[in-house]
Amino acid sequence: MSDVRTRGAVLFDFGGVLTTSVVAAFEGLGSELADDPRLLLRLLSKDAECSALLVAHEEGRIGERDFEYGFAARLRAHGAAVEGPGLVRRIQARLSPDPDMIALVAKVRADGYRAGLLSNSLGDDCYAGFDLPAMFDAVTVSGEIGVRKPSRRAYAIACERLGARPAETVLVDDLPQNIVAAQRLGIAGIAHRDAATTAVELARLLGPSHL
Repeated sequence: MSDVRTRGAVLFDFGGVLTTSVVAAFEGLGSELADDPRLLLRLLSKDAECSALLVAHEEGRIGERDFEYGFAARLRAHGAAVEGPGLVRRIQARLSPDPDMIALVAKVRADGYRAGLLSNSLGDDCYAGFDLPAMFDAVTVSGEIGVRKPSRRAYAIACERLGARPAETVLVDDLPQNIVAAQRLGIAGIAHRDAATTAVELARLLGPSHL
């Protein structure tokens, strides 16, 4: 069955969608700290202790400070000369807003569709500079709801807050695992790479507006 023009609501990820690449930010800091661009991402995905720290932080069970101290200790064990305080801010400093995607969110709403945010949080103030309540019809952040993507519960809460069934919703995300998990619930997925391509895919998937 085709997904073409059947949807009326969109969930947008934050980092790597409304901002420049999160992967590039981690790689840049890895190069700076240890001349290894993949070090941070490798530890967060492959090292059990780092993975547990990230999950606990994204789910709101530990704050930025505890995550930084734990992650820095694991980085030092792998040859990186780094201390905990300010580690998350050094990652965030490598991210910039994507004005084309911010404009696309506004256009989606102006065209009569509902737009929500569904984000795994990193840092206690990672959304500084963004007026999320003004930008979106609904905002769902992992650290506030206690569950993170790719959990089914995270998608269910985001859809409920947006007032849309999964079968009516599109997810725009830069991580393939989040897209795959959303599709299992009936949410259509767009693997974000750039604003122009995402805009074309949204035009294909969104049905007649409610204006």
